[in-house]
Parts: sequence; structure tokens; C-alpha cells
Amino acid sequence: MDSDKVVGAMARWWQTVSQEDNDVTSHNPMLYDPLDGVVKTSKTRQYIAALIICLGAVAAGTALAWTSPVLPQISAPVVTNSTLVTPTNATGNDTSPISLPMPHDDQLQLTVTQQTWVSSLLAIGAFLGALPTGYIADAIGRRYTAMAMDVPFILAWLSISFANSAGWLYFGRFLIGISTGSFCVVAPMYISEIAETSIRGTLGTLFQLLLTMGILFIYIVGSMVSWVTLSIMCLFVPIALLVGMIFLPETPVYLLKKGRRADAALSLKWLWGRYCDSRSAIQVIQNDLDQAGADATFLDLFTNRGARNGLIISILLMFFQQFSGINAVIFYTESIFKSAGSSLDASICSIIVGVVQVIMTLTSSLLIERAGRKILLLFSSTVMTICLAILGAYFDMKESGKDVSHIGWLPLLCMVLFIITFSVGYGPIPWLMMGELFMPDVRATAVALTVMANWLCVFVVTKCFGIMITDWGSDITFWFFASCMALATVYVAIAVVETKGRSSSQIQTWLSGH
Repeated sequence: MDSDKVVGAMARWWQTVSQEDNDVTSHNPMLYDPLDGVVKTSKTRQYIAALIICLGAVAAGTALAWTSPVLPQISAPVVTNSTLVTPTNATGNDTSPISLPMPHDDQLQLTVTQQTWVSSLLAIGAFLGALPTGYIADAIGRRYTAMAMDVPFILAWLSISFANSAGWLYFGRFLIGISTGSFCVVAPMYISEIAETSIRGTLGTLFQLLLTMGILFIYIVGSMVSWVTLSIMCLFVPIALLVGMIFLPETPVYLLKKGRRADAALSLKWLWGRYCDSRSAIQVIQNDLDQAGADATFLDLFTNRGARNGLIISILLMFFQQFSGINAVIFYTESIFKSAGSSLDASICSIIVGVVQVIMTLTSSLLIERAGRKILLLFSSTVMTICLAILGAYFDMKESGKDVSHIGWLPLLCMVLFIITFSVGYGPIPWLMMGELFMPDVRATAVALTVMANWLCVFVVTKCFGIMITDWGSDITFWFFASCMALATVYVAIAVVETKGRSSSQIQTWLSGH
């Protein structure tokens, strides 16, 4: 074969995504697309990119669980009915407590009220950090938003590590809340925009998986080191995140929205591999953008039927996620086990729960593309309803004076089963579906509103859980959460349709009622 024929064959074999547009960057060999017979994609870098941005979830998990081992170390001992107790471990069963601060050598000694604010300020910060993140992500891109919102994480852990007063803890917890809320928006958005349909579900569950790993890290290390050392160790997670984000590309969806077609193709080549058919993938994204039209306004979320239905489903899934009582369990794990009279050490119980959570969330990531979203949600809420109802019955017997010593293992079993089923369903799936249910034109705003609703629920549950235990009793409190999960089961069975394997346009067709 002569050289002209070789050159001609090579020219026909490769095409670029931008040659059709007479783009000057078409000479970049990375933009060449192979013919259909040799098209193949690589998923490795998609997993790497998702894991890097989900370091934000690890940081969020460490922040969420930080209060569990730390508050007992920095709580002021008080005298209650002539007995010295620690406020965080008091069950609230004593009548007319008389609380007097006791001297202590440690510099930080927080009152019960200060402790509740240290726990709750994270949720307030996350609520306030979520909404602007959607607009920032549309303005400067998902990648730069993640890098910018990682800075408060670093500043927060510095503030907490060197805090010598409650005020510095408040400041650090509020800052860390802002970053946590921001990453709850930008990380699922980034993942949904870089993932192939075939692994979109698996990548979508990584956010919850790495969040649970952050929680487990706190449970294990927090039982062995001081709270200052623990806080300094947590600082290294956002630093690693910032370094990792430097090497990741912007999402193809964002670049295409900005008219940067060649850059979008380069991003796809980096993420999906050099031999992917970037031209076809770009066209699919472009069709979705064309279908959505120009950037939507805030009111379009409520006037457009598909966007409105997607927002309702997303917010309700987040509502059910939090009103399962999961964050109350995370914040007050040790207190729950102690009040249940468990013979195991409280820190060991926390570690057991954390390990189960990680393992089952990993299991969910393997099942999500096989079993589907809806069936896992139904399984999750059904078993959680049963576990919470049994917990309520156990505490009802215990508080009524009946001998429950022979079933002291029951709270631990119910808690482990609760964590298992939560981690399989309502833990990861609401975050995953939040990124699936919206078109690119409304995704940033819709995801931000959904995350704000989530953190509002976190704040309400966290702030009210102790009051509910005191005023209602443990039995009614857990029965309340059980009723929420029963309602979730009915809602998902009636109103939610499976999204596994469906494209954005197919999902929007269903949401629009066509």
C-alpha cells in the first residue's frame, strides 16, 4: 500500500468533534474520534474523578460525627440531684435537675446549651451554603466551585483545632457547615455530569459511601486520641481534596453550556478515554441543552411541570432521609447505647455501627444498577419502619419499669439493622436521584434548593431530638420516626418511577406526564 493510501485511510479513520464547526482547536490530536468499529470507553478516570471530588463527602462525614467522641471530652461536669454527671450523657430521666458547673482542668468546658449549638451550627451553615453554590457553579464551573468551597473546610478545621473558647468552635462549625452544604450540591452535580449512563448509579452512591467512611474514621480515631489531635488529622482531608481537584477537568455539560465545544470534547476524552466517541456524546448533551433552551429562571422550577415534579420528589426523598432519624443517631450514638443499657462500651458500639454503614453503602453501590433505585428505597423504608417500631416498644417497656435486662442486645440489633437498610437505600439514593431528575438548565438551582431542604431537616431533627426524648420519651420519639418511614414507603410505591438506565430526556418525559 503506498503512502497516499495510508494517509487517506488514517484521515477517514479519525474525525474530530470540532472539525464540523471549523474549530481551530481541531488540530489537537486528543480530539480525534475513532470510527464506530473501534469505539470503546474507559471508566477508570470517571471513578478517579468521582473519588477525588467525594473527598468533600469524607470531610463532611468527619464534621458530622465529630461531636460524638468530642463533646464528652469538652462538656462541663454538673451536679444533678447530688450526683456528678456529664450533660451529654444524661438521659433526662431525673426530675428537677439542679445543674452547677464544676471546676475542671481542661480549658474548654461547654454547657449543655453550648453543646447543642456546636452540633446545630453545622446544619445552619450547610443550609446557608447550599443556595449560592448552585449559582456559583453555573457562573465559574463545577470544578472551580469545589476548589473555592474547599477553603472554608481548611479554615474551619484550623479554627476548631486551636479553639480556646466556645466562640471559636461556633465559628469553625459554622464555616465547616458552609463547605459541607456546598459539597452536597457540587459533588453530586459534578458526578452526574461526567458519568456514563451505565455507571451513573454506582458513581452516584460514592458520595454517601465516602461520607460514611469519614464518619467511621471519627469513630475509630476519636476513641484513641484527644479532640485536638483528631481535629488536626481531619484538616488533611480538605487539603488532599484541593490538590486532587487541580488535576480534574471541568464537566462537559458546563463547558458545552458555555459554548466551549472543543473543551467539552477534551474533557470527555480525559474522562471516558481517548477512544470514546466524543462526537456522539457531545451531541446527546447538546440535544438535552437544546431541549431545555436558555438558562432557566428560578420561577421555571415551579412553572415547568417536569422540573416541579422532580423538585417535589427530590425534596421529599431528602425529608424522609432525615426524618428516619439518621442524623440523630449519628450525633447521639453513644448516648443512645448508654440509655439502652448496652453492656458494650459506647465507643465500640459506634465503631460497629460505622463499619456496618460503610460495608452496606458499598453493597448498595454494587446493587444500584442491578436492583434499581425504587426497589431499594422500598426495602429500606420498610425494614427501617420495623426497626424503629421495635426500638419504640423496647424503650416503652424499659421506661415503664419492666425488666428488659434479658433483651439488652435488642437496641444494638435494631440499630445495626437500621443502619444496614438506611445505607442500602435512603442513605445514597436521594443524593443519586437528585442529580438525575433535572435538566441542565435548572439542575444547579434545583439541586441547591434540595440540599437546603435537606439541611433544614437536619437542623430541625438535631435540635429537636433531645427535646423529643425528654418531653415525649424515647418510645414515642422512635414511633414518630417509624411513622415517617411508613409514609415514605407508601409515597415511593405510588409516586416514584425507576430511573435506572434511563437517559435525561426519558426521565423528563416521565416527569412531564407524557
